[in-house]
Amino acid sequence: MHMNRRTTISDIAKELNTTPATVSRALNDHPRISLKTKRRVNEVAEKLNFRINRIASSLRSGKTHVIGVMIPSAEINFFGSVVHGIESLANIEGYNVLIFQTNEQRQYEVKALETFLSARVDGILASLSKETSDYSHYTEIKKRGIPIVFFDRSNDDLGISSVVIDDFRGAYIATEHLIKQGYKKIAHISGPPHMKIFSDRLNGYKKALEDHDMEFHESFVFPGDISIAAGRKGVDDFLKLPEPPDAVFAVEDFTALGVMKELKIHGLKIPDEFGVIGFANELFGEHITPSLSTVDQQTVKMGKESFRLLLDIIASKNNPEVKTKKVILDPIPMFRESSQRSV
Repeated sequence: MHMNRRTTISDIAKELNTTPATVSRALNDHPRISLKTKRRVNEVAEKLNFRINRIASSLRSGKTHVIGVMIPSAEINFFGSVVHGIESLANIEGYNVLIFQTNEQRQYEVKALETFLSARVDGILASLSKETSDYSHYTEIKKRGIPIVFFDRSNDDLGISSVVIDDFRGAYIATEHLIKQGYKKIAHISGPPHMKIFSDRLNGYKKALEDHDMEFHESFVFPGDISIAAGRKGVDDFLKLPEPPDAVFAVEDFTALGVMKELKIHGLKIPDEFGVIGFANELFGEHITPSLSTVDQQTVKMGKESFRLLLDIIASKNNPEVKTKKVILDPIPMFRESSQRSV
């Protein structure tokens, strides 16, 4: 072997007494090549100090083996956990992940998509920002034929595949739990109504009240924006009512945290005098006092299912018969101290 030239695929093939085509497929993790052959090829490639020319490879195959992942906020553990699920499978399948945080703003969604296009990603996973109500940037991506899948926050009207939790069912379970714990006047702090996940949670709350013969009061719904501040403001408003509620189902855990902070300022004991349950199962929930009841959204599974769905779309990119698919995961109740009292 001459040390003054680069090792080629042919050199590896000669060492293994196989064909360059087999070596190339093994290095690119082709599904038809056995794991044993892939290991042997990679071992020899490492021994011979072979480095894949990724740029040349992507030009030949038309693939970069990079996907773009768009999240509304890196501060929320929920999205970090979903990304963990995405990356765990992406690594196995030989894909790299490019992450872009939109800070809950549409303008950064547009910038994220432009960045992904410049990077020539093979596909995109996205969760909508709470500010977004104009979805033209997503319809443009769809028109271009770029594989895209929504996770958690989606819009069914766009005809884009998605992986979501059953938000209606999760909200129903949360509200019903408060009812069974003996709370009589249950309020809800909602999220932006134009987003399906939040309207589904509101409707699940209403349906649970209806099914248990409890009256729905408009004054018991506070329009929040998924924040600690919304939780605090909601409680402040509720406690000014002539007949205030005795429990709150918060649309997500940060809102629920705000609820608990404000209740403590007003001297109300949780859960004896006031019950609280959130949604999302953020990490802090089990570590605060009292611990926060919530609904788990199977974040890691959501990430894995999103990547699998995207991979299927990438594999069948030129197949016009591939239909839009929606994967709905089951919500898992996590009942803790903030909502459990003696009935």
